[in-house]
Amino acid sequence: MKHRILVVDDEPNQRTVLAGFLGKHGYDILTAESAEKALTVCSATPPDLIISDMKMTGKSGRELLAEIRRADPLIPFIMITAYGNVDEAVAIMKEGATDYLGKPVNLSELLLKIAKALEQKMLLEENEELRRELVDSQMTESIRTRNPRMREVLSMAARAARADVPILILGESGTGKELLARTIHSLSAVKGGPFVPVNCASLNPGVLESELFGHERGAFTGAATTRKGRFEIAQNGSLFLDEVGDIPPEIQVKLLRVLQENEIERVGGNQSIPVRFRLISATNRDLEELIQAGGFREDLFYRINVVSLRLPPLRQRREDIPVLMDHFLGYYSEKYGIEMKGFSREARQRLLAYDYPGNIRELMNVIQRSLVLARGDVIQTVQFDQGACAEAAGDTVSTDVPGGTLPEAVESLEKRMIMQALEENDHVQVRAARQLGISERNIRYKMEKYGLKAEE
Repeated sequence: MKHRILVVDDEPNQRTVLAGFLGKHGYDILTAESAEKALTVCSATPPDLIISDMKMTGKSGRELLAEIRRADPLIPFIMITAYGNVDEAVAIMKEGATDYLGKPVNLSELLLKIAKALEQKMLLEENEELRRELVDSQMTESIRTRNPRMREVLSMAARAARADVPILILGESGTGKELLARTIHSLSAVKGGPFVPVNCASLNPGVLESELFGHERGAFTGAATTRKGRFEIAQNGSLFLDEVGDIPPEIQVKLLRVLQENEIERVGGNQSIPVRFRLISATNRDLEELIQAGGFREDLFYRINVVSLRLPPLRQRREDIPVLMDHFLGYYSEKYGIEMKGFSREARQRLLAYDYPGNIRELMNVIQRSLVLARGDVIQTVQFDQGACAEAAGDTVSTDVPGGTLPEAVESLEKRMIMQALEENDHVQVRAARQLGISERNIRYKMEKYGLKAEE
């Protein structure tokens, strides 16, 4: 494939000479008579390399370089200048130019610089791809999953971790929002700084304000000393606002100002303190519904929701239940010094059949409780919580035998499982098949057998 080179020069003769010479040497050539036209060309047909004159009518080559670098840090940019002095060359390179040439242009030297720049670009792109793969693998190592939707969320989280933008994590209680937030922090540019979590739902407004902003000595009864808040503690790190939807309106106003101004005032103080941190928020509430009801500020919502990640509940990622079961069993066996070989068939079936309204946190508690109360080295009985959860678990694994013959009962169960897998995977057949452990061809056959249409 030919490399595409954009030649930018307001002198027609120079532009024609360079374009003709490079075209004869196998390059696909684009031309522009100004920096403004070059930006338009780049937007429509991105080049592999740019050669630009320094001095041009309108925007200079230097201004073009600055705009190109903001859009694409990796594209090679060779600057041509009539002056060629050392100071100017150093300045150009510091501003992001890959290389430079003085006038009159030595065409043989230009070919060598182009080849070197394109090779360097290829290496940078390969390194970037390897880094992305490494980040993705680190994300999936921290959070165990076989679910396609969950893998998509983790891939997006890995990409978002690299940029210093606010992230909002959505999902039911117990789906692992704080674990995802900690993993994002560990993959971000501020990973060397602190990770500071705050549960906004567990504190009343007065305590939450002091917790976030800190307070000066004597600010209120009991404030015997000056105390830093979480904003200051999270300096050059990540602040995790858990249950951000429960922040009272009066604190929302102050939080918005912090995000706009990057400074705070402690409670009882009048001195502005600069703060800088990576913001990650999480909630199990519908913030857009809260906005409509007047319970959450719309401007704050857009501040914290630059990138949103929605974690699916455990009942929609059932293929992850056995993975998490074995992980938690190994973890708590080692923690409590209890040697446990595994689960009985009945206990495993019951754990796999339950819907887990409390999600991963509930599964973790069930495994922990069952391990501690087990007799012998195999978990025979699953210890669900008392009350509604235990009743739900009992309902889920009902021992009632369906009517009809055994083949009819098997077909009824198979049909229900296929319908449930399709529903949980937005009727994407390849995902449903993967969840069920069968091929896409097999699920299509069974859907036709049971009269299940794709659009249902």
